[in-house]
This record gives sequence, C-alpha cells and structure tokens, in this order.
Amino acid sequence: MAGSVLELNDVTKSFGGVHAIKGLSFSVNQNEIVGLIGPNGSGKTTTVNVLSGALPMTSGDILLNGESLVGFSESSRVKKGLSRTFQTASFFSTFTVFEQVLLARDVKLSCNPLSSILRTQKSKQETTIQRKKVDDILRMTKIADVSDEPVESISSAQQRLLMIATALASEPKILLLDEPAAGMVKHEREALGEIISTVREQGIPIVVIEHHMSLIMEICDRIVVLNFGEKIAEGDPESIRNNPAVIDAYLGGGN
Repeated sequence: MAGSVLELNDVTKSFGGVHAIKGLSFSVNQNEIVGLIGPNGSGKTTTVNVLSGALPMTSGDILLNGESLVGFSESSRVKKGLSRTFQTASFFSTFTVFEQVLLARDVKLSCNPLSSILRTQKSKQETTIQRKKVDDILRMTKIADVSDEPVESISSAQQRLLMIATALASEPKILLLDEPAAGMVKHEREALGEIISTVREQGIPIVVIEHHMSLIMEICDRIVVLNFGEKIAEGDPESIRNNPAVIDAYLGGGN
C-alpha cells in the first residue's frame, strides 16, 4: 500500500481458540480519517489494543511509515509516532489541565534531567518551547479556557478532549481515537468533529472507533467495518451506509 502511514497486513489476534481479529488488513493514508465500526464484540477495541501494543498480535504485521512495529512496546510505539486515547479517562486528578498535557510532552524532551535541575540556558529555552506547544494543543482541542483548572473539576466532555490533547502532546504521526464521543451530547459531538477535522488539517491521519454513526459519517473519508473480528466492508461513508452486509451486521439478520 504505497504512501500509507499505517498498514495492517493480515493481522490476527486469538484468545485461546477464539479469533478476536481474523486476517484484518487495511491502511491509513496521510491526512486521512478512517473510521473503524462494527457491532459490539466485533473486534474494534482489540484492533486498537493490538495497534498500540497493549496486546501482542498472534500473527500478521503492522507497519508505521513502512517500519514494522512487531515487538515494540506501547511506549516505544508512542516514541515512533503512534498515539492513542482510551475509552475510559485516566489522569492525575490533582494536576491542572495544562500540567497533564505538559507531562505528556516528556517524550519530546531533549535536555537531560541534570540540565533541567541546574536550569541551564538550553533547559530554559526548551521549557519555553514546550509550554508554547501545550498552549497550542489546548487551543486546538478547545480547552484552553480551563488550562489552569484541576483535571478532576472539568466536565466529562472536557476530559474527553483532554485525552485527545494528551495524545497530541507526543506529536504523533498517527492518532487512534477509541470512542472519543462517549458520554457527549449532540453539540459536544459536533464540536468534537470540528476538532478531529482540525487535527487532520495539521497533517495527522486518524483512526476513529465510534458508535455514533452521525459523527463517523460526517468526519470520515473511509470506513472499515468489522463483524466477529473480520472485515466485512470498506469504503466511503455513502457506500457503507447502503452496504447490505453492514446493514445485516447491525440489524442482526442472518447473525
């Protein structure tokens, strides 16, 4: 798949004799938003866990800009440019929003710890740059107005956006969003859609797992549909909307 940022090639993940993912292949290109959808238990979150390194795959290959990620840990994959959010928010609740995102910038630090302690000129310059980057990320994700608030005091929707901001702090080459709209009401989902589109405009391709079909249909360039761990359809939103296999999987006919 020439030009792809991320490629899954015949990826399988088995738990005992059960295939949670079976022979899954798809790619994500530069500046593309790809939706990953399917009924409950179809293998969506398992796919993201395998991509991120949270789970080892049974067979197949995953390539990031042509380099295999097989054998790399979660943290190593983040350093290589693959960052993700989670279904459930997990933060240092007493940190401010700004501090939470700044902490996630550590992966981009070039000064050694001693330089930071001694407050060398290079360390001071880097601190200024890092804080500017955090400010930019908070503005992009529309939570700059709560940057000084403790994480535990902001709304659940703002915490979902903070997860995205935290994932962006590592300057990923690709971003995986796992149910980013969970718990959001309509106007919050609309704002989220705008943020995701803005992230794509910054040159970061995105994989979105989401069960709110209106959001998926609005923001995605292409959609991959899973059922029982296998890809049953792939295409643009309109073709997926009218695909008989997709309709059958969601409505339960034949299954």
